[in-house]
Amino acid sequence: MKQKIDMTTGSIMGKVFLFAIPIILGNVLQQLYTTVDTLVIGNFCGETSLAAVGTSAQPVEVLLCIFLGIGTGVSILVSQYMGAGDWERMKRVSDTAVFFVYVCGLPLCVIGYFVTPLILGWMGAPADTWDAAVTYTRIVFFGALGNIGYNMNAGILRGMGDSKASLWFLVVSCIANIVLDLVFVVALGMDAGGAALATTLAVYLSWAISILYIRNRFPKLEFQVFTRRFDRLELKQIIGIGLPIGLNNSLYSLGHVALQTLVNAQGSAFMAGASVAGRVTGLTNVAITALSSAATTFSGQNYGAKNFDRLRKGYVKIPVISGLITLSAGLCVISFRMPILRFFTRDELVLLYAGRYVFVMLLSQWLYAIFNGVICIVNGVGLIRYSTIVNILMLWAVRIPAAYLISRFFDGTYVMLCYPISFSFGMVMMLGYYVFSKRWKEIIRTGLA
Repeated sequence: MKQKIDMTTGSIMGKVFLFAIPIILGNVLQQLYTTVDTLVIGNFCGETSLAAVGTSAQPVEVLLCIFLGIGTGVSILVSQYMGAGDWERMKRVSDTAVFFVYVCGLPLCVIGYFVTPLILGWMGAPADTWDAAVTYTRIVFFGALGNIGYNMNAGILRGMGDSKASLWFLVVSCIANIVLDLVFVVALGMDAGGAALATTLAVYLSWAISILYIRNRFPKLEFQVFTRRFDRLELKQIIGIGLPIGLNNSLYSLGHVALQTLVNAQGSAFMAGASVAGRVTGLTNVAITALSSAATTFSGQNYGAKNFDRLRKGYVKIPVISGLITLSAGLCVISFRMPILRFFTRDELVLLYAGRYVFVMLLSQWLYAIFNGVICIVNGVGLIRYSTIVNILMLWAVRIPAAYLISRFFDGTYVMLCYPISFSFGMVMMLGYYVFSKRWKEIIRTGLA
């Protein structure tokens, strides 16, 4: 049990960093999945295949995000029960989560195959990228079951305070992904479809390893590979917490699909530049994700343990430090962005667009880091309504209208300016929740939701 991190005692930021570092390394490896795809395709397949992979990532994410939100709901409940020392309820949550994986993951694999052309058509995927985009998206959809299963298991482990295990799962699967990329794309010439197949097989490997680990490391959990058992009360709570988060994430991703249509309208060179830039900005985004996961577990464990004084100390400190780390990393990468981008492509027009995109995004991601840290603290105690509303407004009332106005009245190749505008809005709204919400103040003072 040494792998578990108890967030209810000791140095707050010491425990947060101890929890977050393996997630940061794991997120770097996850980014390497798509980054290796981009490197291999950019160097061995060409601009149109690179553009196809860039536009294909969004539709898969839209459907997966609902179920990844459910995984977050599982993580929040597990963290609360871990804080309370209730193993019986943790067992019921894990059984229910396994049941949910198969009930949702298997249909999604099938549905994804048939809806792919409809989604790409709605997105306005250019004709020269169509075949590669359809092939890539369909194959990645077949990995949906493994993706949901792995992330559900990772959520259980995070809730229990074990963030190291996922890192080792990803080390193995990332190596497999790189090897398979070289085999399928370079050796066999399978183009974008080969990259998708490599990623899909690597995801299933991660899922399989996570199952074996949980069964061996936490026998008290009595984790099942297949199960027909589920607890109605726990399922209701998982859905009650996780579904709004998942729908919010899905709406967020759907908004990115809408934004991708504006990107696609600028032509394949800009599409390729945005795709390459996304790989670089994604790598700098890993600290945000890791510290946000730590914030959720910190909040859930201390709320479950009724340690409200400690919760008061951490709810400002964690988001602010996340913002400072993100800004520092962003400024560093901005300084070396062009040499980094040249690893992906030698096309000067693509590099121009990519460099501009990276500069805008990395100057503003610290705003998102603070915003997301606050949301995760609030979500950790089970309050998800306000954060869901803010997320929806940030995207649909601010980011997408701003992107449309920029494309319509200014210059579509500066469409990424919509991100700092929306990040600023989201951060102000969530910090305002700390200041003005009577319900939050009551929870921090007495623990009464």
